[in-house]
Amino acid sequence: MLLPPLAVYRHDRTSHTLITLAGEIDLATAPLVSAALAGCVRDGIHTVDVDLTAVTRCDADGLGAFLDASRLAGEAGTALQLHYPPTAVARMIEVSGTGFLLDGPHAARSSTHPGGGS
Repeated sequence: MLLPPLAVYRHDRTSHTLITLAGEIDLATAPLVSAALAGCVRDGIHTVDVDLTAVTRCDADGLGAFLDASRLAGEAGTALQLHYPPTAVARMIEVSGTGFLLDGPHAARSSTHPGGGS
């Protein structure tokens, strides 16, 4: 059985959502990311945290999906933050000048996850 190239998990808590992505984000899968994040905004979620711990690859199409979602979230008054990107993804985000997408100064994975203790 083949695994899907990207799995998207959504965990809602009142007005806060944790989106966990696992796999590759590219031309084929970026629309899944966009749809998941737009759905959070459409549902009136106030805070969206995106856990990238299990992302194995993210290209320019994936970055574009995050930027589009950030713009949409900003227009709706929703906070959107990316957490725990793999080193290569963090570097792409920082080099592209889009570090504002990341949660605080940590660009590398951490041992704690957003929205739930350690």
